[in-house]
Amino acid sequence: MTERQVPLPDRRATKLLARAVSRQLAPGDLFVLTGPLGAGKTFFVRAVCRAMGLDRSVRVTSPTFTLVNEYATVPPLVHADLYRLDATSPEATSDPTLFALAEQRDEGRVLFVEWGGPFIDMLGGDAILIDLTVTPRSAHITATGPRSRERVEAL
Repeated sequence: MTERQVPLPDRRATKLLARAVSRQLAPGDLFVLTGPLGAGKTFFVRAVCRAMGLDRSVRVTSPTFTLVNEYATVPPLVHADLYRLDATSPEATSDPTLFALAEQRDEGRVLFVEWGGPFIDMLGGDAILIDLTVTPRSAHITATGPRSRERVEAL
């Protein structure tokens, strides 16, 4: 596995990482974001969207209650939160949300999925894992396959 550790001492550092990620991403990429509440998962996605040229008038919010938000970036970016899905449930493998996300990835959208670790295979595998920590603030970035390895090595 390819790995990177990036200190994020302030919001500016997070925005710089988001800019670097936005330059490396490609249609169909999968980013899985983990970390405790308040670690900056949605802030990071917002920063990626801005780096991809999304107008500041468009609100980038947590999809905790809507489950999925899509943004008109190039390529289109889908931001999902799977916190409320139970990966241990037998129904998880047929959940329509997971099916729709995997399909959107196949159609060339970039997926940023919070709490998506248990669902990587169902989302098509080969993901870039970004674990955000609070103390100290940092991002541990891991690649799980050849496609994601290329992206992480280029950061």
